[in-house]
Amino acid sequence: MIQTRKERERAERHQRIIDSARELAETQGWDAVTVRKLAERIEYSQPVLYSHFAGKDAIVSAVAEVGCAELAAVARELRSEADDPEAALRAVAEGYLAFARDSAALYDAMFLMRTELKFGPDAPQALKDAFTELALTFAPFAPPDDVETFTEVGWSMLHGLATLDRGGRLRPDFRAQRLEILLGLWTGRA
Repeated sequence: MIQTRKERERAERHQRIIDSARELAETQGWDAVTVRKLAERIEYSQPVLYSHFAGKDAIVSAVAEVGCAELAAVARELRSEADDPEAALRAVAEGYLAFARDSAALYDAMFLMRTELKFGPDAPQALKDAFTELALTFAPFAPPDDVETFTEVGWSMLHGLATLDRGGRLRPDFRAQRLEILLGLWTGRA
């Protein structure tokens, strides 16, 4: 019973660190996220934080895993609510781009910052789930013998649009046109 309570408290503290890092990154940017600031924020000593995470890269990795789980859930919902594969493709692409725009710090942790995460077969389940949702979305348009590579290219295109748009390097008034071109390329209508 005591061990269970200690394990539960440790898990809660672990989650508080992740949540605090995310909140701090969202309000002040990732440069503001330091072990010292997080320790002050959750009112624990720095050694306690280090007992959960080896350093900032490990914290960013944990936040990125949360983000991948959230992205997978968004994609799954959008895909399952769509009437047909093209509608699903459009919905997931729009959802992905909105996710990158609306959750900038989280997106940065997932795809732009240095992490300890491994992609591919050894990836954490949240990363696999996010990729699987993208693959299920792209599968109807992909060559049947290589859905994964098609998904990687499609994902790369979405990531490029998201990153360039967020960085102010694309004309904001042409978001819809860019998406139409991308959908045309994926569906073979371009």
